[in-house]
Amino acid sequence: MGDDGFRAAVAAGLLGADEAYRALLQAIVEVARSIFGAKASSIFVLDEETGELVFEAVSGHGEELVGSRFPAGTGIAGWVLATRQPLVLEDVSQDPRFARELAESIGYLPEGLMAAPLLHADRALGVLEVLDRPQRTTFSLVEMDLLGLFANQAAIALDLLGHSRRAKAALEGTGEATVAIARIASTLEALPERKREVGIRLLSTLADVLDE
Repeated sequence: MGDDGFRAAVAAGLLGADEAYRALLQAIVEVARSIFGAKASSIFVLDEETGELVFEAVSGHGEELVGSRFPAGTGIAGWVLATRQPLVLEDVSQDPRFARELAESIGYLPEGLMAAPLLHADRALGVLEVLDRPQRTTFSLVEMDLLGLFANQAAIALDLLGHSRRAKAALEGTGEATVAIARIASTLEALPERKREVGIRLLSTLADVLDE
């Protein structure tokens, strides 16, 4: 197989990994919405290059928003990302952190929400939000623990998604370094899933080193 063939084969494999991780994120928001009986749930991922939060997965209202962006310092999601603290609000209209204009532009004004940062290896990768769960007199510690479990799983998936995308970006470059990466990565698809994930991480690290 020529270099172009290597590159195409590996890019296809990494694209498959990308789609698998995105599907996992979508499953997380769908299960979270169902478990909490909420009207909507979403995951935002931080784009460090642009300083924006991106809708990566949405369940319920606003599914057409996937891919939309807004400044990372905006609203409650921005606050949760910056402080790395979970937040529960029963009435968002009374909170100064609520970005009403952003919500109106999206077309959905929630009454209440739960939000948790997606943390992995000391990095804040994004935010998980659950919107308009049924009103209760108090928010239980069990619910907070459950929200944290969803956030942990989403953070792991986001980390893997980031590695996969960086490795794919490296393959789109030119030169001997890129060809070398392609030759190494061409074996990934033959590995078991867990080993393939480790391989993608290592490949991404190699690409970062070669880019320096």
